[in-house]
Amino acid sequence: MSKSAKVSVRLPERLQQMLGQLARDERRPFSAVIRDLLEEALRGRRCPGIAFVDGPTGRRPVIAGTGLEVWEVVKAYKGCGEDFAELKKIYDWLTSQQLRSALAYWQLYPEEIEEEIACQEELSEEEARARYPHLFPLR
Repeated sequence: MSKSAKVSVRLPERLQQMLGQLARDERRPFSAVIRDLLEEALRGRRCPGIAFVDGPTGRRPVIAGTGLEVWEVVKAYKGCGEDFAELKKIYDWLTSQQLRSALAYWQLYPEEIEEEIACQEELSEEEARARYPHLFPLR
């Protein structure tokens, strides 16, 4: 586990209240909420165009405004031999910048994305139906 250090930060009362409410809503420690928000903000600054959304296994990086997860783009990119022109054909409704943002995120955080790809590849259809019933039509 990485080292952590205590840091004193002065926050406006309104921000403290908002953070406190979020911590209560999520039933998590105040410091954990702040740490996670800061990390997401820094990752978002490093990869403009990437946002974070709640998913079944926690917060996930997506191409902002699309709901398309970064791992999905990376898997497709690998599937087409890491040919950007082919990737652009697969996701023809996305801009080159959106696709580049997803690939940049993967380059910066490869372990996170590779782990998610591996988890998704291990998932059988039966497990997927049980875990994500909203993704499948009723039989």
